[in-house]
Amino acid sequence: MILVKYAVVLYDGMADYPVPALGGKTPMMLAKKPLFDSLAQRGEVGLVRTVAEGLTPGSDVANLSVMGYDPKKYYTGRSPLEAVSMGVDLAETDVAFRCNLVTLSDEADYAQKTMVDYCAGDISSEEAAEIIKTVQEHFGGEAFDFHPGVSYRHCMVWHRGKLELGHMTPPHDISGRVVGEYLSHHPDAARLIAMMEESYDLLKAHPVNLARIAAGKRPANSIWLWGQGSKPMLPSFEATYGVKGSVISAVDLLKGIGKCAGMDTPDVPGATGYIDTNFKGKAQAAVNALASGKDFVYIHIEAPDECGHRNEPENKVRAIELIDEQVLAILLPALEQYDDYKVMILPDHPTPIVTRTHAGDPVPYMIYHKNKEKSSWVDSINEESAKATGNFIEYGPGIMQKFLTED
Repeated sequence: MILVKYAVVLYDGMADYPVPALGGKTPMMLAKKPLFDSLAQRGEVGLVRTVAEGLTPGSDVANLSVMGYDPKKYYTGRSPLEAVSMGVDLAETDVAFRCNLVTLSDEADYAQKTMVDYCAGDISSEEAAEIIKTVQEHFGGEAFDFHPGVSYRHCMVWHRGKLELGHMTPPHDISGRVVGEYLSHHPDAARLIAMMEESYDLLKAHPVNLARIAAGKRPANSIWLWGQGSKPMLPSFEATYGVKGSVISAVDLLKGIGKCAGMDTPDVPGATGYIDTNFKGKAQAAVNALASGKDFVYIHIEAPDECGHRNEPENKVRAIELIDEQVLAILLPALEQYDDYKVMILPDHPTPIVTRTHAGDPVPYMIYHKNKEKSSWVDSINEESAKATGNFIEYGPGIMQKFLTED
């Protein structure tokens, strides 16, 4: 019996629109990615719609889709998936929220403040834990509870809470904008908006923030609540596809999806979710998972997405190159020891530099099968060369079935 191993390398937010600062090219077009391109030349290249019409283009919806779970059937909100990863036990009547620590400008009226930084200058998890502790002491204990996560990403649980709250805007969608028009005016959201406003007065002189300001760093001077949802339920990935898997990621969202699907989610020291992440450590974690008996690894790399949100075109190009140099360069030689293997590489969604937020356009994909190589007639994979192949997968969740079962 031939032993086949499967690896997905998910470049979060890699796809883009032409970037003026890059001479009208996209980061995929400019990045030096010889290993990725070599696989693309010998595999199948095309476009896949990971975000169905009518759905919000987020990493939650898009990664569920890539993993083969139809978001229209299984998606219950972003934060509940993160809560699972954080070990938060949600009751059926709980509503979980993403709680960002953000940097707002200092106007007296909260609605007149500007979203200076949706990630509070990449605040460390240790500093953030101190701030969330203060937030929990002040607001938590009855209807609300706050749980610390990684860097700026945390969780709030509203016990017996409301789901229909109007639009609770993701903070990365409004970088540099005055926040007032993006605050929900739904009556049931009033308690949450009031808590966000009060948090500014609570946190502006917090010792952690005073130390950050003194060090020339941005303060985490407000909480920002969004991404609400109820307890998620996903069918087992192994029961669905017949393979045992691991999800390798720095972020709670992907770990939560993995745990809900019954997959292992090993921690990788130094995995940050940004361009300074431990790329090699992620690759080695995947290699170790396969060697320990897993059939399937899903390596999620957040860095391109963060560079898109931050309007960092050169860093986005470099993030794509680093994945080639430090992830594929470790993963691919390790796969060669097996009788056969398949690799799928794709982004979950575009995060265009020019908009600094997610988009729902179809994204390029590449599937390589060691024992069944074929010419794609593509020299270098990018948004345009993938489109030119004419291969198009309309139903995003179908790509996992294709990857795991088709020759």
